[in-house]
Amino acid sequence: MVARTSNGRSADLAPPAAGEALALNNIEVIYDQVILVLRGLSLTVGMGEIVALLGSNGAGKSTTLKAISGLLSSEDGEITQGQILHRGERIDTLDAAQIVRRGLSLVMEGRRIFEHLTAEENLRAGAYARRANGTLQEELDVVYEYFPRLHERRRQTAGYLSGGEQQMLAIGRALMARPELLMLDEPSLGLAPKLVTEIFEIIRRLNEELPATILVVEQNARLALEVAHRGYVMENGRIVLDGPADELAKNPDVQEFYLGLTESGERRSYRDVKHYKRRKRWL
Repeated sequence: MVARTSNGRSADLAPPAAGEALALNNIEVIYDQVILVLRGLSLTVGMGEIVALLGSNGAGKSTTLKAISGLLSSEDGEITQGQILHRGERIDTLDAAQIVRRGLSLVMEGRRIFEHLTAEENLRAGAYARRANGTLQEELDVVYEYFPRLHERRRQTAGYLSGGEQQMLAIGRALMARPELLMLDEPSLGLAPKLVTEIFEIIRRLNEELPATILVVEQNARLALEVAHRGYVMENGRIVLDGPADELAKNPDVQEFYLGLTESGERRSYRDVKHYKRRKRWL
């Protein structure tokens, strides 16, 4: 069977492209055996890329990450169609622990740190699936290099860290496993603008310096497209638009519905955009 993406390209069951870290081919996800959330979704992430997955609340972005990570069963969800490939090998039949051991790490929305442990104990907990040959201290040193604030707070109880520090801790904990693919679910959620900018600058550095392959789900489309190489836009469980990040940033519909800009370049309030009847030229 051969499926088609929203722009008509062949997607399902084809051999992976060279350097392709992740491929979702015609994925369908159903919750509680009745609620269809993902509707034939296809996307790819190349080795060394940052790929942004954009969309409004309820579009299916977080479900996409949970499907990749093997976490659907904990919420009575299941993949009923399609395949998920990591380096050309199917992982949709694996459980979450097996997927982590393959080198895919997810930083979930809401951070989900161990609040009663210290910052460093949280980081050490993230090393249980460590794939590198170095020592645990070497992994900690790498995290502290990118997040020096965590080194300062390493003995502090994690629940008393600020929101930005907790987000740094969640990302650092994922890095302790030296993942091949790092997935971030709404890393800017609930953070002050200055901290959001700092987090995205760290994401850029991780990609350039480690280098890390990153799939980021984000509602702050402007910052996500600034650091990403490519992007996808989701609506109602489907990919409706994809392309290089700089081209998406110039797309009139993306500008209006996700960047808050009118066709004349004037900035609109999110409230105006939210209630505006979408033209959806991409459909």
